[in-house]
Amino acid sequence: MGLKWVDVNDIAIELCERFPDVDPMRVSFPDLYRWVMELEEFDDDPDHCGEKILEAIQMAWIEEMD
Repeated sequence: MGLKWVDVNDIAIELCERFPDVDPMRVSFPDLYRWVMELEEFDDDPDHCGEKILEAIQMAWIEEMD
C-alpha cells in the first residue's frame, strides 16, 4: 500500500528525509504538490489534492523539522 493524500504525517516524514535542507515555509504549493507526486511510495489520484491537504502536509513537515 502506497501513501495517500490523507497520510499527511507520513508524507511529511518522507519530504523531511528527501529534502533535509529545505525550509518548508518557503516551499510553494505547486512545488510541494510536485514533490509529493514524485515520492516513490506515493500512490494516489493527483486530482484528489487541494490547498487544504497541501497546507496540512506543509504544517506536518514544519513540525517534523522541530
